[in-house]
Amino acid sequence: MPDTPQDANADAQIFTVTVQPTEATFQIAANQTILQAAERALIYPLSSCRNGTCRTCISTLVSGSVRYNTDWPGLLAEEKEAGLLLPCCAHAQSDLVVQFGINHA
Repeated sequence: MPDTPQDANADAQIFTVTVQPTEATFQIAANQTILQAAERALIYPLSSCRNGTCRTCISTLVSGSVRYNTDWPGLLAEEKEAGLLLPCCAHAQSDLVVQFGINHA
């Protein structure tokens, strides 16, 4: 089914991602993953599988809203509620503040 004009406009949205604690920023289109946009901005979070399976890129969503293109992005419901995200398969729905990586201690 072809994209409707409304769908095309949604993909054309541009948001700003701020990375803590450095306060570095980069732009992200709604149709890009956070990881893709970060790498285009020469920011390289840890990553491996790029599909949400390995969880290498697990990070913290400090503020903002994301969506996933898959039903199973590799996060438990409790982890999503706690603010964790997988940048390799998460798409921005608003401006974001993220902290790449998490403390696994």
